[in-house]
Amino acid sequence: MRTLIFDTDIGVDDAFALAYAARTQRLLGITTVFGNVAVGQAVKNARLFCEKMKIDAPVYRGCSRPLALAPSAPAKLHGEDGLGDAFTNPYSDRAPGAVSFIIDSIRAQPHEITLVAIGPLTNIASAINQAPDIIPLVKELVIMGGAFGTDGHSGNVTPFAEFNIWKDPHAADQVLSSALRVVVVPLDVTHKVLIGSKEIQQLNQPVLSAIVRPYLAYSLQKEGFDGMALHDTLAIAWLCQPQAFQLMQGPLRVITEGIARGQTVRKISALASRDDPFRDLPDQRVALGVDAAQVRDHFFRTLSDQSGSRP
Repeated sequence: MRTLIFDTDIGVDDAFALAYAARTQRLLGITTVFGNVAVGQAVKNARLFCEKMKIDAPVYRGCSRPLALAPSAPAKLHGEDGLGDAFTNPYSDRAPGAVSFIIDSIRAQPHEITLVAIGPLTNIASAINQAPDIIPLVKELVIMGGAFGTDGHSGNVTPFAEFNIWKDPHAADQVLSSALRVVVVPLDVTHKVLIGSKEIQQLNQPVLSAIVRPYLAYSLQKEGFDGMALHDTLAIAWLCQPQAFQLMQGPLRVITEGIARGQTVRKISALASRDDPFRDLPDQRVALGVDAAQVRDHFFRTLSDQSGSRP
């Protein structure tokens, strides 16, 4: 069991990941960021979801826009409010600052805190920019984001870019090229772990069943699949079952401009004869293979256990 700071732009698949994390890890706090929704809505969503699911974790308000780019519109496939428009949300969008919380927590508990980032990486980049001394003190950073083209799994917002990275490519490039100990869980593996709408009902989790409806409708319309990929949930699956993943290792960069903006790139060849954009960068780990059945089984056993016990 890890001590987590859970960094999220909370939409539907983020909520599935948060429910999974609450049953398998120790949640120190939930830090919100823009992305699927505006950051104020993310604060409200995190508080609402925690109340509905009886998750005890404080919520913090993070960055509202990218480091360098102009803000772009939130995603709509999660419903107008990001949680399927399933519930009235009475909560305030005010909360203590997320970046300060990240910095202070890591300094207070060196080598003990794992960061899980399943939205744009703006909060993480801001924290290491403001306090570079925390970089060696982070136990691990697990990111759901990126796409590396394995078996044709390329971008989901452009032909090249995955949504979380595309939203703030400058932040992602800073984080992935830093000395943080990183594991990236990209679309290459998340697209392989699918659940159908009937299986979601079998979890016997009424809140999850309620919020997922617009997301399922979008998936059926756009992809012809009556279900969803467990995208963000796989960041937690890595913590629960690392043996289910096959990793590659090497330096990583993110393209920040042009038609490939937001594309994640890993160094494959050492034969570059001219300027090397990966020069002196640390190796990072990327999951490019997964035992989908093993991951699905653990997720279902965990979420369908009505006692709330930890498997």
